[in-house]
Amino acid sequence: MKHTPTSISEPTWARRLLIAFAFLHVALLIMLPFASVIAQACADGMSTFQTVFRSSDTRHAIKLTLLIALCAVPLNVVIGICLAWGVTHLKLPGKRLIMAVLDLPFSVSPVVVGLLFILLLGKNSPCGAWLEAHGCKIIFAFPGLLLATLFVTMPFVAKELIPLMEGHSRDEEDAARLLGAGWLRIFWKITLPEIKWGLLYGTILCTARAMGEFGAVAVVSGNIRGRTNTLPLHVEALFQDGELSAASAAASLLALLGLVSLAARTITDIRKRKGRTPVLPTQHH
Repeated sequence: MKHTPTSISEPTWARRLLIAFAFLHVALLIMLPFASVIAQACADGMSTFQTVFRSSDTRHAIKLTLLIALCAVPLNVVIGICLAWGVTHLKLPGKRLIMAVLDLPFSVSPVVVGLLFILLLGKNSPCGAWLEAHGCKIIFAFPGLLLATLFVTMPFVAKELIPLMEGHSRDEEDAARLLGAGWLRIFWKITLPEIKWGLLYGTILCTARAMGEFGAVAVVSGNIRGRTNTLPLHVEALFQDGELSAASAAASLLALLGLVSLAARTITDIRKRKGRTPVLPTQHH
């Protein structure tokens, strides 16, 4: 007597309800606020955009945001590669501690991070007083903004690369090492092609967070317009001044950058998944 296997899949109505709930959640919490910002920015036509982006404060905020990203992202790419290589290829003591430290920027509030930098490098601290006495100002200046951004964006590249390097076979690397290849040549010729999509994915995440960071940067910047205000801080300043349309216009640029990052992430993720899928040889008849 044959027993028909009992289906354990959920009912159709349950699947449809879950899908509808997910779409409703995305629409209410993501798409609706995004659309409202664009609508508010376009309420008075293109004149709002022209006024906002002709402002010297807005142009400086955009330049500062891009400059911080251009400095922080390459540094974190190098740091992330070195951390991932060290954790996966070297017998380092305290690997679990290193992994825990990598999770620290995710678990600590960015505002707390900014406060820690002020306590450590502010003019009332011994280190900060010594630096200022020698003409090196960190807090309320570009170096402080860069340090805060480096801290909050540090894990993105390393966290993407560590699983890839751990899952990658070391046979080719070991063979190349036996043949006399140096570690730099091994990384460039063997390791990098295997992790390139993960590296690009982590770089995109790092860039998006660097341009959109608010909490830590707000604390160490001092909110000095035309000097230390990044684009997110400039949006907040316009909003506090009651210039809602201008704030929405500036925020729309951040939203556009977010959409570009999302598209790049999606394309990179698709390419990364394709790279993991084995290609079967074509049979010719």
